[in-house]
Amino acid sequence: MRSIWKGSIAFGLVNVPVKVYSATEDHDIRFHQVHAKDGGRIKYNRVCSECGQTVQFADIDKAYDSDEGDRVILTDEDFDKLPAAEKHEIPVLQFVPTDQIDPILFERSYYLEPDSATPKAYVLLAKTLAETDRTALVHFTLRQKTRLAALRERGGVLVIQTLLWPDEVRAAEFPSLADAEDPKPKELKMAGTLVESMAEDFDPTEFTDEYQLELRQLLDDAIASGEKVIPAAERAEVGQDAEVVDLVAALQRSLEAAGEDSKAEPAKKRRKRA
Repeated sequence: MRSIWKGSIAFGLVNVPVKVYSATEDHDIRFHQVHAKDGGRIKYNRVCSECGQTVQFADIDKAYDSDEGDRVILTDEDFDKLPAAEKHEIPVLQFVPTDQIDPILFERSYYLEPDSATPKAYVLLAKTLAETDRTALVHFTLRQKTRLAALRERGGVLVIQTLLWPDEVRAAEFPSLADAEDPKPKELKMAGTLVESMAEDFDPTEFTDEYQLELRQLLDDAIASGEKVIPAAERAEVGQDAEVVDLVAALQRSLEAAGEDSKAEPAKKRRKRA
């Protein structure tokens, strides 16, 4: 793994230097869009809706459209004026009982590695969190964005999980549940028996992503059979931009013209000598 951030956890007068790593990774197979006729990549240009010109990233700012239709354009300098936590510090705000944090608030997870020759403070914090069954609420600034996050212990390692803000969680209001009939005791008992008959300790390694496995097999079979496969040499030609194709054609015509001129040159000289 490669560290994406370095800083320190600060609680009280204790400072814990750490490195941050992404704790999860996406194994889904990635696809890109192509022209069904010839397999050429579909490309998207950043075109201005006003002038019709292609815009470079350096010339792009961010805009907000109000409900009334007013547009406000902000530059990087505007964003720099906004308050943000110290970029290389993870300040602890408070310690809360772990079971009080609703899992629906969890967003992204990151591992913290001690970044010190003597990681005693790191181990002390991890063990304290584990023994007290507490989670530290912290401010975590990553990629210029400050989030509220949960700092907890997992197998002796400190883990940070960014949290959604309360107003980012939608309220579940379903009128169909308002008049729902309460289950009868017999029904509850039967359902409880069914649950107990299927009860197991959770082991995530028992489950596999069947869709991705079958998709990978489908791709491997297609490559092995040669069906629906565009060879690399042909794909390079198909994927060329129109400007590149025109340039190649122009060079080819130039070479042909140069060849014809070189053949005609001796004849001209002969005519002069004659």
